[in-house]
Amino acid sequence: MDLLELKREQQKLAQKVVLNDGFTKIKTIGAASCFPVKDKLLASVVVCDLSLKLIESKTYLLSDSLPYNSDFQAYKEMPAIIEAFNKLENEPDILIVNGPGILHPRKIGIASHLGLALNIPTIGITQKLPIGTVQKGKVFLGKDMVGFEIKTREYSNSIYVSPGHLVSLGSALRIIPSAIKYPHKLPEPLHLAVKLAKSNARKIINN
Repeated sequence: MDLLELKREQQKLAQKVVLNDGFTKIKTIGAASCFPVKDKLLASVVVCDLSLKLIESKTYLLSDSLPYNSDFQAYKEMPAIIEAFNKLENEPDILIVNGPGILHPRKIGIASHLGLALNIPTIGITQKLPIGTVQKGKVFLGKDMVGFEIKTREYSNSIYVSPGHLVSLGSALRIIPSAIKYPHKLPEPLHLAVKLAKSNARKIINN
C-alpha cells in the first residue's frame, strides 16, 4: 500500500462526508463487520427491523485482502462488506459499522468511507478510543466534537460512537442507545453481524 497516496485520497473523500441526516424515518437498521479467516477476510451484513429482530443476513469471503492498518481499515474491509451488502434483498435505512466514522485522524474512518461508497447513512462503533480525548462523554479531535463515549452495559467498558456519513452527531447519539438489547454491549444489529462473522469463520477454519 502507498500510504501517502491513500492519505491524500482520504483527505479528498473527507470533504465529501455529510454530517446531516440523510433520512426522515428509520424502519430498518443494518450492521456490517469483518473477521479474518486465515489469509482471507469474511464480511457479514445483517438487517433488523425496529424491534431489533433479524430480517436478513449475508456474508462474503474475500480471498485476497490488503494488510491491516487501523488508519486504513476501509481499504482492507470495504471490498468484502460491499460484496455482502450487494447480496441483500432489504437495504437498511441506516448501517452501523464495526469501525470508526469521523473519529479518525483524517475524519474518514471505515463507516464514513463505506457510507460514501454505498450512498447510505452510516454510524461507526469502536470498543476502544482510536484517537481524540473524552470530555463529559463527548469525544473531541482538537476543538471539533466527533463522537460520543457511551456506556451501554453496567460493569463493561464504554463504546465510542461517531457519525459516518449522512448522519448528524445528534442522531448518532440517539440511535445507538435505542439499538441496545440487554445483555449485549454492542447495538443489537452489530452484535448479530459480529456473531455471524465469527460463526461462519469458525466453520470455514474447521472444515
